[in-house]
Amino acid sequence: MQSPALPFSDDQAEAWDRVADQLRGMGIDLHDGTLQPPIEEKSSVLAVVGKAGSGKTMLLAQLYKAMLGAGVEIVSGDYEGKKRKDRRTLAILAPTNKAASVLRMRGVPATTIHRILYTPVYDPQYELIAEWLAGTGKRPEVEGLTELALDRAKAFYDQVASIPGALAAAGLRGSDFIKGWKRREEPLDVGFVDESSMLDERQFDDLRAIFPTLVLFGDPAQLAPVGQSGEMVFDRLGDTRKLILSRIHRQAEGNPILDLAHALADPDLSFDQFERMVERAARDDDRVVMAERVDSDLMARSPVLVWRNATRIRLITAFRAAQGAPVDALIPGEPLICDGIELPLKHRKKRIDLEARGLIKGAQVIYLGPGARSGFAKLHVIGAEEPQLSAASIIKIERPDEEEPFIPSAATMGAAFLHGSAVTIHKAQGSQWDTVQVFAPDLWAAAQAGRTEAGIPLWKRLAYVAITRAEKRLMWVIRNRLGRPQVPLGIDDLPKAAAPLALRATEPDP
Repeated sequence: MQSPALPFSDDQAEAWDRVADQLRGMGIDLHDGTLQPPIEEKSSVLAVVGKAGSGKTMLLAQLYKAMLGAGVEIVSGDYEGKKRKDRRTLAILAPTNKAASVLRMRGVPATTIHRILYTPVYDPQYELIAEWLAGTGKRPEVEGLTELALDRAKAFYDQVASIPGALAAAGLRGSDFIKGWKRREEPLDVGFVDESSMLDERQFDDLRAIFPTLVLFGDPAQLAPVGQSGEMVFDRLGDTRKLILSRIHRQAEGNPILDLAHALADPDLSFDQFERMVERAARDDDRVVMAERVDSDLMARSPVLVWRNATRIRLITAFRAAQGAPVDALIPGEPLICDGIELPLKHRKKRIDLEARGLIKGAQVIYLGPGARSGFAKLHVIGAEEPQLSAASIIKIERPDEEEPFIPSAATMGAAFLHGSAVTIHKAQGSQWDTVQVFAPDLWAAAQAGRTEAGIPLWKRLAYVAITRAEKRLMWVIRNRLGRPQVPLGIDDLPKAAAPLALRATEPDP
């Protein structure tokens, strides 16, 4: 197998060769498409780093296709085939559901780190279907499931390589075919990790314990995890372990959003000078907008990105008032952010189930309405393969100048949520939206504070991360104002499941 006939830049081609050499040393030869059994007690870590637009995702996608062509099996968070001594596998991971879904939309079957740490236990009858779909078993005969239903499952899987999605297309619910979850104990093989700038030391150590061969893809200009003093896990790798993509790929050239992001590398650039650059970009290209006020309609699905928590809380309060939300209850369509799982150790299985369904810290969720039982909420998890569920929830709405949040819905334990119409730029890392609103007064405040992170002015790191969250359009909000909504808040815009799925209740055992 030859290197892909794609318009790779020189540094991309060099990175391809270096990764291919590493894989060859671990028994996977991408050039001639041959596989050797895994080499025991041998490990390797490489990092491919570059700023937005340098082609990291494109390189990852082409490496995935070459691995597939060589016969490497893909391990996802929803199913893992039977183990064989000569079997070689690849798992493609991201820290968040949103980051994984960005890769999946580009044809790369990514899953979250949490999902790979926990594996599902399938009902034996439906495991036969999973083996057939994954190409490791023959077409099964399953009592109660018609040939037409199997055909629907196969057609879905051929389009989207998701076992739960395919079984849902056959008319099955998750509670039919997944009987529980267990924490992974045995190691895997090769792991590709996107958005690795978000990894903390503990996650990195866990990944190294699971994957003998690890390739990290990350952006060194983003914000490091809190508590790591501006350092990212790949910063500690030696120069021979880091591959740097410095050239902006031609698909990204002429993109005013990325042009602004890369302009922040100028050490002499001041905040005022940068804002003048945004003004000029807005005059020349409608993909950049100098906005006089925050768009409250956009906040329902694309949060305003801010630096300070006080700003976040004020904007959330203004959003809820503008949308006509009552002070003592949520209305369907309000966005939430998962703030963690509040369950004691004895409910470990329930914690694993919630996390496997996508409710990990930082997950974006849309409130659908109250659940059938007290303390439950019906939720839509953005980026999850089975997005709708009903979960025991603790929802906290913070208010300006009040120490204690208002709690419209509270179970004694379960998933905790904050409002998601405005989020800090730190929490936005790993996510992307078509249109992003950046609250410039907060970045000006960061510039005035004179703070630095790893020797770089903090406002520049914040601006870089916020700007690169925008896929198609950047709105640079220059006034502390909120526009009136033009459409009522609702849930009709949310994608529906592939087949009718009952909302699955997830609660701790009494």
